[in-house]
Amino acid sequence: MDALLDNWSLYGEGFWGTVQLTIFASLLALGLGIVMAAFRVAPVGSLRAFGTVWVNVLRNTPLTLLFFAVLLGLPRFGLVLPFQTFAVLALGCYTSAFICEVVRSGINTVPVGQGEAARSLGMGFTQSLGNVVLPQAFRAVIPPIGSTLIALAKNSAIAGSFSVTELLGVYKPLAELGYSVVWSFVWIAAGYLILTLTISALFNVLEKRWGIPR
Repeated sequence: MDALLDNWSLYGEGFWGTVQLTIFASLLALGLGIVMAAFRVAPVGSLRAFGTVWVNVLRNTPLTLLFFAVLLGLPRFGLVLPFQTFAVLALGCYTSAFICEVVRSGINTVPVGQGEAARSLGMGFTQSLGNVVLPQAFRAVIPPIGSTLIALAKNSAIAGSFSVTELLGVYKPLAELGYSVVWSFVWIAAGYLILTLTISALFNVLEKRWGIPR
């Protein structure tokens, strides 16, 4: 208990860093994931190819390697940003590949006749997708999106190895101060549990309100 009480501000700073990473990376992942899902079902072949490459490359690349590519590679091209921003880019882009497949699976659950009816009313692809298909698909994919964002929150622990302030990195200064490593990790795990349970509760509320009745 002393490890937590004596270093409350240190734990709080790390927890807040993880929360920020999770929120910003989740927003980026959701935005990119929906766009890539739209690309993958688009009638334009080049867009479908781009979406397919995006998903296959990112989904099959180890996240640690992607962190190295973003944090060490982009500055070589003159793009210098705070490490936290690079971490958000790596986490968000990586998770967007999984969000894309989740959303695409939801789109596939919408009856084909829905899109055809929208086109018969004069809607283009973008209008029918945004106004008819995606709202229905969203109802089916609320639980898997929640699970994907929970995984993102836990994956954010990798950022600590790249000089980004986050919860897991708290154990290093605590170990240097002589606190028990076991108890340090116990309270770190408790922080992640609080974060993941919060995300789970949020998506449970969304599912009860907008999900498909069972």
